[in-house]
Amino acid sequence: MSSTIYDIARQAGVSIATVSRVFNNNPKVSDVTRDKVLAVASSLGYHPRAMAQSLARRKTGLITAIVPIISNYFFMEVLAGMQDQLADSEFYLQISNIKTTGEVRSDSVRKEVETIFNRGMSDGYIIISIHFDDTGWDYFKKFERPIALIDEYYSDYDSVSVNSVEGAYKATKSLITQGYDRIAMVCAMADSKPVIERSTGFRKALDEAGMTFHENLLFYGQDTERDGHTELNGYQAMSAILQSDQNFNAVFCNSDIQALGALKAMQDFNKKLPIVGFDDLSFSEFLGLSSIRQPMYQMGKIAIEKLIRRIHHPEIDVTHTIFSPELIVRSSSFASDGKQMPIEKSA
Repeated sequence: MSSTIYDIARQAGVSIATVSRVFNNNPKVSDVTRDKVLAVASSLGYHPRAMAQSLARRKTGLITAIVPIISNYFFMEVLAGMQDQLADSEFYLQISNIKTTGEVRSDSVRKEVETIFNRGMSDGYIIISIHFDDTGWDYFKKFERPIALIDEYYSDYDSVSVNSVEGAYKATKSLITQGYDRIAMVCAMADSKPVIERSTGFRKALDEAGMTFHENLLFYGQDTERDGHTELNGYQAMSAILQSDQNFNAVFCNSDIQALGALKAMQDFNKKLPIVGFDDLSFSEFLGLSSIRQPMYQMGKIAIEKLIRRIHHPEIDVTHTIFSPELIVRSSSFASDGKQMPIEKSA
């Protein structure tokens, strides 16, 4: 039997009116009381739908995008695709920004997403670049909300992603093909899913070429904002590479944002190493940065298509779109004389 607000009020030790105020985001409710009521509601599997508290719930016409940080170039391009796809639809887009970095890890992120679901008024949710294991994603099934994922994969939710392992492999192989034999990788936080996948592709290319992989080929900056996907993190990691006694002659960078900082470090140290980034953000062309292209705009459009279809037809099969990334070659991955050509390998 389904739980009701009466059950919530009884277990939380508050009045029915207070429960109603919590579900309607009344500012007069204290944070302590609000958290207590929402915790009880969650434990009972009760999830109020704003704009309707009846069985005959009407659609709100809203879609919520849940993103880690709105200022990131990657998310801005994805959101542009989403917004354009929604232009001729009956839905409007709203954005909920949550923190996923530093000391705030998966448990806190799960609670933030859960709070958005509990308090939200949306007909569907697109979750962008937020990563859980299968147990974490399975947890959200109880909310019974239409969900689509971008830059993530889970078998039971519609998703759009890019094969990061393949992308990193292509980037690293392009450097190996030119003859570079001492290649470092600029990483973000070690437990970041993109870093795990891209370092796997990095290692795959080295192994295939008969080059020994060591953990000391991976360099991490200290800045943990956005899970380390920042200009400062790239600057810090590249600074360490340039001061290393391993005499590296090329670099694969986990993201274009970090590559931007890495290029600044090379400028400050008056050194130049061939470098390939990952994302192919809009500024990369103007910097001459070779990069692995993610079709970010298209990812946003396709995710919206999937979610709207799910909202109207909840019974349809789940679909997954996984893009094969493209290597875009520009001047940054060439030798110091500007030519893309093999170099003499070290003895």
